[in-house]
Amino acid sequence: MHRLRTFLALGRVSNLPTVWTNCLAGWWLGSKAWDIETKTLPLLLAGATLLYIGGMFLNDAFDADFDAQFRRERPIPSGAVSERTVLKAGLAMLAAGVAGLSCLGWTTAILAVMLAGCIILYNAIHKMLTVSPVLMAACRFLLYLVAASTGSDGVTGAAVWCGLALGAYIVGLSYVAGRESTRAAVQYWPCIFLGAPILLALIMNTNDYLKDALLLSAVLGLWIARELRHTFWAGARNIGRTVSGLLAAITIVDWLAVADVPRPVAAVFVAMFLLALLLQRFVPAT
Repeated sequence: MHRLRTFLALGRVSNLPTVWTNCLAGWWLGSKAWDIETKTLPLLLAGATLLYIGGMFLNDAFDADFDAQFRRERPIPSGAVSERTVLKAGLAMLAAGVAGLSCLGWTTAILAVMLAGCIILYNAIHKMLTVSPVLMAACRFLLYLVAASTGSDGVTGAAVWCGLALGAYIVGLSYVAGRESTRAAVQYWPCIFLGAPILLALIMNTNDYLKDALLLSAVLGLWIARELRHTFWAGARNIGRTVSGLLAAITIVDWLAVADVPRPVAAVFVAMFLLALLLQRFVPAT
């Protein structure tokens, strides 16, 4: 049980539902057909899961010195596991994820290698650069492209634009998250990026799909405002709660990207949102 808790904490597994909805949305945008093939989904989800957990392991390995100063409860500074072990496990999972995704085609393989490289680059330098949220956004953007490349239509324009909107959301989220440990002041203007998916959805969806897009946009907008309240307008600032809530809302961002999906598919996004919130009760999201 001790080893399991360490693994869950290192992998931030409470965020896995957001990775899975990234894959589902990207894959749908690369398919867009009623008779779409689902046989690529299991390998896509498995490969993305390995890349995410491996990236989170590397994040703790690279941030060991920082965590020793600001987050001593993390597995490495607390002595639950060694930095070397975490580093080796993270690299192994990244390699396994790329290998699995490469079985889905050359385009997917190239994009998977780019994603793994972006993950490593982010973890290596994110504490040194103020623009590191852009690298984190690039990771999620590339995941959208990886997922879309496994669809029957491949990387479509819609997948690119929706990936960019998600990336903008991640920039705003990562900016707030970067202030959690250091307790630095949080400015309002970077949070504007959180609204990018709403803007794109209102532009892309017309006619029969506009009603669904408006409803989902309202849900996402209200949820963002609710979570930002804990950082900007609450009596006692709680950035961690804001970040956790915004992370769970990535599932809604993904749903908004594919607002025209049938109801059974939409139910999956709802389930993943609730699952993310549930898992956060047991495993910290950050």
